[in-house]
Amino acid sequence: MELSVLLQALRLAGPQPPPAVPPAEQVLLQLGQLLSGDAPKAGAVRDLCALMEAADCRWLFGGLRPATLGGLVLALSRYAAPPEQEQEAADLPWKDGVCAAAAERAADVGAAFLHLLVKLEAAKTRESLGVSVVGPILSRVMGPIYIFAATHMVERPWTNGRSRSVARELLESLVQAAGCQSVAEFLRGKSEDDKGRFAAVMGLLKQELTKDTWKRNPATKHVFCWTLPHVTRPWLSHYLEQVLPPALLISDDYREDNKLLGVRCLHHIILNVPAADLCQFNRAQVVYHALYNHLYSREAPLIQAVLLCLLDLLPVLERAQRQQKQLRPTTHRDEVLQLVLTHMEAEHRLALRRVYARALPAFVQSLGILIARHLKRLERVILGYLEVSDGPEEEARLGVLETLQCTIKHAWPRMPCRLPVLLKALLKMLWDVHTDQGSTPEPVKAALLQGATECLILLDRCSEGQVKVLLEGVYSSCEENRVRECIRKVRENT
Repeated sequence: MELSVLLQALRLAGPQPPPAVPPAEQVLLQLGQLLSGDAPKAGAVRDLCALMEAADCRWLFGGLRPATLGGLVLALSRYAAPPEQEQEAADLPWKDGVCAAAAERAADVGAAFLHLLVKLEAAKTRESLGVSVVGPILSRVMGPIYIFAATHMVERPWTNGRSRSVARELLESLVQAAGCQSVAEFLRGKSEDDKGRFAAVMGLLKQELTKDTWKRNPATKHVFCWTLPHVTRPWLSHYLEQVLPPALLISDDYREDNKLLGVRCLHHIILNVPAADLCQFNRAQVVYHALYNHLYSREAPLIQAVLLCLLDLLPVLERAQRQQKQLRPTTHRDEVLQLVLTHMEAEHRLALRRVYARALPAFVQSLGILIARHLKRLERVILGYLEVSDGPEEEARLGVLETLQCTIKHAWPRMPCRLPVLLKALLKMLWDVHTDQGSTPEPVKAALLQGATECLILLDRCSEGQVKVLLEGVYSSCEENRVRECIRKVRENT
């Protein structure tokens, strides 16, 4: 029977289709074959939408095998997927016509999926169908529909306003159809015992997240990286074997944007998987070496992400070493800080200087007294960064002042011998900040002066009052009120 004739018969028949109407199983199989073939498919998708809208639930789902509808949904998803590429989009720009056609296909397919979910919701309340029939069908179609929605809901080259709107509505409907309150609950389950749908989603993504295939579909990495943060502790540990290899694969790419995506995924895994699971089979060491290699990058966003990730990974590694009684003269934290300080000494790009300086206090704080191993190089970095202004917000200087405060607190016995050099640098910075006629806001200037004053107070305490003695002459000869106020605070501190 022609599809147009079938639609007319279904519209006229109402709840009871006439005997001449073929079973839904047969019709949907034919549509699936048509969508998988080489024939034009746009008309078939529109006809499917009309069929879903016109058909009664009992005809559509009664006697229908879940695998049949699952196969049709997969065929529709493939039809609406962004065009495969032999090279990445950055190397082979898409034509506007290709992008527009992909977006229109996605909008049509999304509309068909919406009609399907509406029918499935209606079927739940039908006496002859109910959850016993709808449940297995939903289990088959939820994974592919979720991946379709995640592919098209965010602004990408292959989407437009209509396709994004349909995809967002589809995701909301899918979450509701599953009886969940959020995407996170949909993926991970309502409780730790509830498996959720993340395993099904990763099962579908796995075949496209291999070394040879992950770049062919430009949406795959984005779907994975958008999905992963929704699955948190304690659920994520159950899927560590599925999520860690793709995250490492994406982070190991030559493109900086892919590296950044991969590092963010690795950071989420580190934060949400127990340390024991991370250390099993040497996984944490593998992640550490992958991150350490990224420290040679010259891109500030990537370096920032890597340093934050390492700060959370290093305690995991060191705890495991203590438990295994593997004592090392230097730790992974020493290796990272040594490389960071080496790069900081020679770095002239302000964006990278700011990133390094923001992360440095956390490394000093975590090392504690062991920061004494790095004092020579750290001193050179502190002096160099205090000397150079890095713009209106002065992030590098503020970060280095905080670093110096942490260093004095932890390595105070080593400070008296460094007092002349540090005192000179801090006083010079006080004067530079006070006389600065640039665009630095007053609150930033005040923060710099306060930070320098606190450093002077700490130096005075660990040097048994030597700073007060050395500042006597400066205070008596200085005529600038702001600088005098800072020195006065040091002199009056007990």
